[in-house]
Amino acid sequence: MGDNVNINVHYITRVEGHGNIVVDVKNSKIKKLQWQVPEAPRFFEAMLRGRHYDQLRPITSRICGICSIGHSLASLKATEEALDVKTTEQTNMLRHLAINGENMQSHILHIGYLAVPDFFGVGSVFPLSSSNDKDTLLKIVQLHRLSNEMSDLICGRTTHPIRLVVGGFSMLPSGKQLIQLREKLLSNQKTTLEVAEAVQKKADEIPKFNRETEYIALKSKEEYPFLYGDIASTDTGILCDHTKYKDYMKEYIVEQSTAKYAKHKRQSYMVGALARFNLNYDLLNKSGKKVAEMFNLKPLCTNPFMNTIAQLVEFAHNIEDSIMWIDKLLENKIQDEKPKKVNIKEGRGIGVVEVPRGILVHDYKIDKNGNCVKANCVIPTNQNHANIQKDMEELLPQIIDKPEKKIELTLEMLVRAYDPCISCSTHYLDVKFV
Repeated sequence: MGDNVNINVHYITRVEGHGNIVVDVKNSKIKKLQWQVPEAPRFFEAMLRGRHYDQLRPITSRICGICSIGHSLASLKATEEALDVKTTEQTNMLRHLAINGENMQSHILHIGYLAVPDFFGVGSVFPLSSSNDKDTLLKIVQLHRLSNEMSDLICGRTTHPIRLVVGGFSMLPSGKQLIQLREKLLSNQKTTLEVAEAVQKKADEIPKFNRETEYIALKSKEEYPFLYGDIASTDTGILCDHTKYKDYMKEYIVEQSTAKYAKHKRQSYMVGALARFNLNYDLLNKSGKKVAEMFNLKPLCTNPFMNTIAQLVEFAHNIEDSIMWIDKLLENKIQDEKPKKVNIKEGRGIGVVEVPRGILVHDYKIDKNGNCVKANCVIPTNQNHANIQKDMEELLPQIIDKPEKKIELTLEMLVRAYDPCISCSTHYLDVKFV
């Protein structure tokens, strides 16, 4: 490579939404390096104001076509806390299955269709369909179908669930359906390991890059947390009640992004599968730990490219975890429960869950008529934007002597490793009055 580099990736591929990478190097000096988010803002918090409490979940599930179940569960938790609605043990078990289904669905999509093509040296998943790796692709499709079917059964459909309602479920799976799902999960544990083995053979293609940063995620003493836990940081080691989320997630505005950035103790932090892994490794089940061992992945891992491998670890964990929850449901037998009755009152509720891309917050204030008067949603990807920028700033000097196309690909791979959901993160507009 020469002393000058000019990279302008307009809308990076194989990510959700639109993001740009801009690099300008002159005489071996970095003049400009930006991770840009140019999408038009989506004012989803404003859409919630004035809406009745039972409309909040259906609206917020539309924030994202990938994390619609997670948004639904965060919304329900916030609404139920505001209205003092207590859910049953059966509802909580079924919600565990719902969040597992979404995590599996999203993770295998990212691993198989968006990230892994980089490891196999191709521009998209399509060349794999006619190569020696066709069998691996078919297994990925099989796992994706399993995840979709699981989401369909528990939530009513694959995207934008219809069975998740305030206080419970509008329709329940039968014992027979759960038994059938359990059999499919069991039979696909082997398939998951086979996909992991195929990725392991390409592990040398994962860039060797490390940068110390802060990792923030839910942490629990009882389970690898997706639905319940306290907010935790690898820097502080202090567990924080979910109502204090703003102490950790300090959002701010930058010029090159229509999405807010976030920081805590440092200039940035990371959320997502790798953050959960770093904070909760001991709570992984045998399946999850087995995949982690295949890649020698241990906490504290500071290579952001390994987030994709952490997703693969979680996928294996989610399958075994789902079998466990189904066994508990079958042992108790499915009860014909109706959603809990809601007594409308004034209140504030905060729902925090872990979705595939990281920790998600919904914060609602509801008035005495049951209408939402204020809402705040903190999206995982907008918490990761600053960390992507800081990673780029440290990574570029390490690869600046490589060919320009290699630099471009490596920076794209970095962004893809975060599995960003860019559209969800854009909810800011700078209005200047003259």
